[in-house]
Amino acid sequence: MAQDIVPIELGLPQGDLVTLWAPRWREDGEEWEAFLGHEDDLYAFPDAAHLAAFVRTAEEHDLIDHPAWDVVPGLAVAELIPDETHQYDLVGVPELVAEEPDTWTVGELADIVAIVRSLADVCELDEVHEVLGAADGFQLLAQGTYPFTGREGERLWTDLAETISERWDEVLDALDSLVTVPEVDAAMLDQTTDELAAFKAESEESASALDAEDAEDIDEDVEESEVDTVDGEVSEEDTEEEESKPVGFWAEVGIDPIKIITGGSEYYTLRCYLDDEPVFLGSDGQIDVFSSPRALARYLAHPPENGNDLAEVSTWDEVAVKATDGSLTIEVDLDNTYVLQDLDEDLSGGPDTVDPVQLDLAVELLTDAADWAGDKSVAEALSQSESLGWLVSFILRPDPTRLAPSPPFDTEVEAWKALVRGFEDRLRTH
Repeated sequence: MAQDIVPIELGLPQGDLVTLWAPRWREDGEEWEAFLGHEDDLYAFPDAAHLAAFVRTAEEHDLIDHPAWDVVPGLAVAELIPDETHQYDLVGVPELVAEEPDTWTVGELADIVAIVRSLADVCELDEVHEVLGAADGFQLLAQGTYPFTGREGERLWTDLAETISERWDEVLDALDSLVTVPEVDAAMLDQTTDELAAFKAESEESASALDAEDAEDIDEDVEESEVDTVDGEVSEEDTEEEESKPVGFWAEVGIDPIKIITGGSEYYTLRCYLDDEPVFLGSDGQIDVFSSPRALARYLAHPPENGNDLAEVSTWDEVAVKATDGSLTIEVDLDNTYVLQDLDEDLSGGPDTVDPVQLDLAVELLTDAADWAGDKSVAEALSQSESLGWLVSFILRPDPTRLAPSPPFDTEVEAWKALVRGFEDRLRTH
């Protein structure tokens, strides 16, 4: 299966350099991964203009036989500029681990370590693998913040930070010595440099136009505010309108009824977030689901004695009271309706046949359920280093500078089916 060839930026001691990465793909029954280079050298360039000049003229390098390579020489310079998600500041890693292990810090570090591990695999850098094996935390980054919570999590993060402080220079030195900046055709470089300059100028003009529009919007908002405000008081009409907006019982208690469509059935259950962590109606990693809102309401009126994880929520007693007196109404918002049905068939057709909103919701549900149950397999399968994660990220975060994933998508579809089966096995029907 042909995969993308992706422009990436590596922040190394010798500077920020751009190169190309071919994430894992299958061909003739074997799995491959590669970077732009030749023999023992990793080719990298000071900017996209140099990279474009090279790929348009070079006849010998390690990506020449990649299934999608024929597309690359025809790309515009702008399409070879790495997007933000593929910019890896390796030099800044020691400063990064000095921060608290929140979602953003752990996510950024996980991306950097993943690309470093790929470089070490492809280029056979044993010294890099040795550093990445020196602390357990390196293996756990793809699981998010969960492994770094609590006393044991603090210890893991501290060990990881100390290892990076003491040995990250070994990683940088190994990669720095690997990088070669090859010569490019001078005439072609003049052409690509002009293309890059034109693109930057156009981007600056667009940014200036957007700033001007934003400034106009602010001025209009201020004028409207002044019209609605008399003698320093907000108009009674606006105040009454805000006060009249219904909040709703479920919004007040901070718990959402959700609807799940999968395997030819519809299920209803509850979920909330505590400190941004998902909590479902259920226990021991099993979600209690019901065939109708009425069945769910009956269950809530007579819950089992062993309880459920939502019972720990401070507002749960309010739900129990309304369920017991028969006044509880369960209505599901559209944003809390999750359709897993037939998504595998849509994925088999590639990005153009998938509804990104439906897929985004499905990913949210699978991820939430796995996080709640302490299951790391979903996060790993949806990591961008995996073929399914790569396809999903392309659909949910489209970028015109990225090559579209190429069919067939059999591997991705099977991986998605496995995630859905795992989720369905987690459902405890009543």
